[in-house]
Amino acid sequence: MKKEILEWIKTIAISVIVALVITAFIRPTLVKGYSMYPTLDQYDYLIINKIPYMLHEPEKGDIVVFKSDLKSVDGKEKDLIKRVIGVAGDRVKVTNGKVYVNQKELDEPYIYSEYTPGEVDIIVPEGTIFVMGDNRENSLDSRDERVGPIELDMVRGKVFVRLYPLSKIGKVE
Repeated sequence: MKKEILEWIKTIAISVIVALVITAFIRPTLVKGYSMYPTLDQYDYLIINKIPYMLHEPEKGDIVVFKSDLKSVDGKEKDLIKRVIGVAGDRVKVTNGKVYVNQKELDEPYIYSEYTPGEVDIIVPEGTIFVMGDNRENSLDSRDERVGPIELDMVRGKVFVRLYPLSKIGKVE
């Protein structure tokens, strides 16, 4: 009996430790909104991986989740999901519906429409990234002064896997 109780305690302790380790490095999140359409749909259930940004900074093309100063209807801070367009030192320019990074027009087959609204010309400051949604006409992102360039310590992780809907389960590119 005593041996069985010790086995139960050991099993529970190991389970708690494994759960803590997993939650320290991955995090679930739910997409709310259409700013990343067609790459991500509203109510997609995603797993965010924190490990890559413990090893290196976000890279162009990564889809990241970050903490913003924006508030939801209930007053909570909103996490946003966007694609990294520029990193520290890059010159990002949006003009005439096109996006340029370091004077080269981006080839963006993932965006919803071929037109990117707004006029931006910025050199991405050190310690930040410049992000935009894939649905450019319906995205509050670094083009807007309320969001601006994102400080690296605000980045929660990289979008890794979509778990729902089941028809689209798998790695997010």
